Amino acid sequence: MEETSAGGLVVDSAEQPSRAVLIGKRDRNGRLLWSLPKGHVESGETAEQAAAREIEEETGIRARLLAPLGEIDYWFVFAGRRIHKTVHHFLFEAMDGELSDRDIEIDAVEWVPLPEVAGRLAYADERQLLDKLPPSMVERA
Repeated sequence: MEETSAGGLVVDSAEQPSRAVLIGKRDRNGRLLWSLPKGHVESGETAEQAAAREIEEETGIRARLLAPLGEIDYWFVFAGRRIHKTVHHFLFEAMDGELSDRDIEIDAVEWVPLPEVAGRLAYADERQLLDKLPPSMVERA
C-alpha cells in the first residue's frame, strides 16, 4: 500500500537568529519527539498545497512556498499491512498567524532558533533535509 504526505520547514527570517517552527508529538513512552509539520495529501491537492495546509493546521502559521527540500520515504506496518510512505518536504517562509497547538494530533508547537533545529529533530532523515537549505539562509541563522 502507498501513502503520500507533505510538509516542510517554515522559517521566520525576520527574527535574529532566524527561527523555524517544529511540532512535538508524544511517543508511546510519553517522550516528546520534535519533527517538521506534515500530513496526508488530500484528493485533488498538489504536494505543495497539502504542505501549506498541513503547516497551517498543525502550527497556526500561514507560510509562503520558497523551494522543494526533498523527499523522505520509508516502510512501516499498520494493522497488519505493509505501507510505503513518501513525504514531500518544502522550504516555506512564515507570513502571518499565531503559533497554536490546537490540532488534536499535536502536543506542542514551538519556534526554535535555526541553529538549534537539527539538535531538536527526532528523526535523522529530517535533519538531513537541513543540509539542503540555501547558504544565505544558514549564514543569517
